Amino acid sequence: MAYTINKTDGTVVATITDGTIDNTTSLTLFGKSYSGFGELLNENLVKLLENSSSTSAPSAPLKGELWFDASTNQIKVYDGSSFKPTGGAKSQATAPTSPSAGDLWTDSDDDQLYVYTGSAWQLVGPVYTSGQTLSGWKIETLASSGGNKVVSSMYVGNTRVAILSKETFTPSASQSGFAEIKAGLTLNSTLSAVFEGSTTSASAVDVSGTTNTSATVIAGGNFLRADAADTTTGALTVDTDSGVIIGDSQELTITVSSNDVTVAQTSQDKDLKFTVNDGGVTKTPLQLTGADGGVDITGDVTITGNLNISGEYNASSSVISTYDDAFIKLNNGNSEVDSGIIVETSDTDDARLFYDVSENRWSAGENQSYSPIIRLTDATVDGDANKEKVLKTNASGNVKVTTATLGAVGTISEGDTTNQNVPTIGAVVTFGDLWGGSAKTVSTSAPTSGDGDNGDFWFVREA
Repeated sequence: MAYTINKTDGTVVATITDGTIDNTTSLTLFGKSYSGFGELLNENLVKLLENSSSTSAPSAPLKGELWFDASTNQIKVYDGSSFKPTGGAKSQATAPTSPSAGDLWTDSDDDQLYVYTGSAWQLVGPVYTSGQTLSGWKIETLASSGGNKVVSSMYVGNTRVAILSKETFTPSASQSGFAEIKAGLTLNSTLSAVFEGSTTSASAVDVSGTTNTSATVIAGGNFLRADAADTTTGALTVDTDSGVIIGDSQELTITVSSNDVTVAQTSQDKDLKFTVNDGGVTKTPLQLTGADGGVDITGDVTITGNLNISGEYNASSSVISTYDDAFIKLNNGNSEVDSGIIVETSDTDDARLFYDVSENRWSAGENQSYSPIIRLTDATVDGDANKEKVLKTNASGNVKVTTATLGAVGTISEGDTTNQNVPTIGAVVTFGDLWGGSAKTVSTSAPTSGDGDNGDFWFVREA
């Protein structure tokens, strides 16, 4: 009579006729009255004891069957399609094939643990490979005078980059780069680490407040605005020779070159004006005109230093300059040199009126030919004793000379009462003759009675 072999759920595994065996499963099933069944029965028991220990899986396993994988020294169970480890993680350099959800695998190369999600291997930890060394967050406890503090440290390549703490404290033991740990995130000072990227507060500065939280943490309202008019209570330094540029067309520039400062009005033919508030009225005392490059000054000018002029006075205007001062002082504060007034002429050296230092007197002239100006004290009343001197009358109105030469410049005609020419001797004789009515002879003897008529002139020549 044949045997029907059933599984636990009632499913028929095989039907074995008398005297035969069945190899549908990993075990050898034998029928009634099979000769030699004892050996096969014992072998089946041994296989069950050792869970079919072998480097290769049983050839015809049943779902739920155990197999000890001798190559990995793991007990595995057949899930209906493949043998799976029954517990622990599989340690190997490559990911296991045909995994099931929940399987664990230890990457023996990187010393990392993975779990199979049903579709892929998911890293459990650590987040860094053995070659990368400690990288990522690590929970640590640091001692301080206020007790132990739990912090979260960020490592990269086994170097602590930052510490996240809920409070500010000073570690008792030296922590490289962390002399003090602030509430929040503190960066390692030895790395010169900074935050990169943008945040809401950093990309849009809040200028509503002006109260600084410390000497180094400045409120947004204390920064100068670039988009609106603003005021600063501190000095403004522009540390570049490019200087300052003002105006919607950049008309005004203040620049520096070789320590020389240039203030420039860059718009063509436009002026540079300096204005003041005079009793509520805006006035322009100084204007640099762009159209002609000139300087216009309105109002009084006070000069406390020297006035040095290298150019010339522009006489194109008919306006005459006048001065209220009684005196104009030249060469003030300088060494004693010739000084005076120069009038431009067609000559090479123009006309000059100046004080000659070497002569200690005034001189005048033109074309480099100058003569002293005669003073009253330089004139003499005695031209006979002081030759080549300018003459002046004495108290009586007389002038003394050695000789006087008069040029003959004409005669005096009869009836001429306005002629001022110096007459010749002949003219004088004629003059006397005309007045007397008859010719008179110049003689060394005086006239006698009967000579001439009343009003006649008579010239006597000295012997």
